[in-house]
Amino acid sequence: MRSILLLVSAWLLIGNADLPEAVRRMLDAAYASGNEGEVATLVKYASAAAPESAEAIAREADNWRAKRREAQAAALAGASIIELWRGRAELGGFVSTGNSDVTGLAAIIDLTREGPRWRNKLRLQADYQESGGIVSRERYLFAYEPNYKVGDRTYIYGAVQAESDRFLGYDGRLSASAGGGFGAIRSPALTLDLELGPAFRRTDFSDDRTESAVAARGRVDLDWRLTPAITLSQDASAYLQTVNSTVASVTGLNARLFGPLSAQISYAVQYESTPTEGRRTTDTTSRASLVYSF
Repeated sequence: MRSILLLVSAWLLIGNADLPEAVRRMLDAAYASGNEGEVATLVKYASAAAPESAEAIAREADNWRAKRREAQAAALAGASIIELWRGRAELGGFVSTGNSDVTGLAAIIDLTREGPRWRNKLRLQADYQESGGIVSRERYLFAYEPNYKVGDRTYIYGAVQAESDRFLGYDGRLSASAGGGFGAIRSPALTLDLELGPAFRRTDFSDDRTESAVAARGRVDLDWRLTPAITLSQDASAYLQTVNSTVASVTGLNARLFGPLSAQISYAVQYESTPTEGRRTTDTTSRASLVYSF
């Protein structure tokens, strides 16, 4: 239903401007895609190809965006909380160094629901390796982050994360945080989000110790579309506290193959300032994965 509304809105606008036929065909294709980044790119080149129609092209594109947002808002208003989630599922292998030098399988699911005021993000991750009946790597993560949009670029976030990685020295770790976020860059090709706020962490170590402490949490999330088919991403986070600080970074390069399927390589680093005895401070993980977007 949502796609129909968007296409109908675009069709109603397509006939409003008297444009050269070649330019009209380009814009028709961009509107039909429903991708604002593609529309912005084609508007730029169409305006250069037909400068006498640049004003009409820009006005029509603005009207298309406004109608599209109205259709999206109407669809969201009538949808239940379990509808309109978008995301990606990643499945691949990894090679790790540090506390475990092994190869194995990894699975990640990222989900996002974008609303007029609320953005909800959910992440599930599992890394597992078993050789000769002996588990040599086992990491699980669950993260949920609701965002309340205060303005076009500012938002208030909450974040809850539960993880387990006994090869890093803890059986369970629960983190909760709240603070402010800012969309420092918003463009069709590049986005950059920054978050900062206080946090509380409880860690159950593998040596039966339990540690609870207040921390400062920071996060950087960058996505840079180098070409229409290739995207570079950088996601880094830090929990800084007096007893044990954690810094994590994931750098990824995604290449679209066809349709919803893409290939991705990534490199992750996790640093623990005060690991348990016999553990190293730094773990790295390299992955090659297939990604399905939906």
